[in-house]
Amino acid sequence: MAQYFVMHPRNPQPRLVRAAADIVTKGGVIVYPTDSCYAIGCALENKEGRDRICRLRSLDPKHPFTLVCRDLSDLAVYAQVENRAYRVLRAHTPGPYTFVLPATHEVPRRLLDPKRRTIGMRVPDHIVTQALLAELDAPLMSVSLILPGDEAPLGDPEEIRKRLEHRVDAVIDGGPCAGDLTSVVVWDGSEFRVHRAGMGDVSMFAPGEGD
Repeated sequence: MAQYFVMHPRNPQPRLVRAAADIVTKGGVIVYPTDSCYAIGCALENKEGRDRICRLRSLDPKHPFTLVCRDLSDLAVYAQVENRAYRVLRAHTPGPYTFVLPATHEVPRRLLDPKRRTIGMRVPDHIVTQALLAELDAPLMSVSLILPGDEAPLGDPEEIRKRLEHRVDAVIDGGPCAGDLTSVVVWDGSEFRVHRAGMGDVSMFAPGEGD
């Protein structure tokens, strides 16, 4: 049965943050809040955890995962960021955006878009998630928590607990989330283009295939 951590949304208890991080470092799969919706994730090197998440969400094994980072310094380890792109990232992080960028060699091949060698990167504006990432001192490999048959991601921690308490190792209750998806913007080498308009203002980005 999953451990259930009720964390204060503005002042998360350090003892609970450490306990959740310990589950991740020992190979666990956790559900945690973000500034858009709840997400499900595991440690970057946890291939078994990634496989569990794919089965739980009925995803293709090659489905792209997002690396959820604490800040831009972490992001720069895993993505190649040009000066023009960096200025945009600095202006929009933390926030409800997923940026698709060229990956560095630090990213395992199984996480890359096989054709473009890109990776989705995210710096969420959520105190609980930020505390967890600081304790881990590493990114989380994540996807939004949209269960098979659902049309939208889950945002109610009590519902998540009922539906997943026997399928994940921990659920972090950081209060209700918006229950919406991030905006996804893709760097094409010269500018960011909108791939999916979700939370967050995308009017400053160029229109793209999903706009």
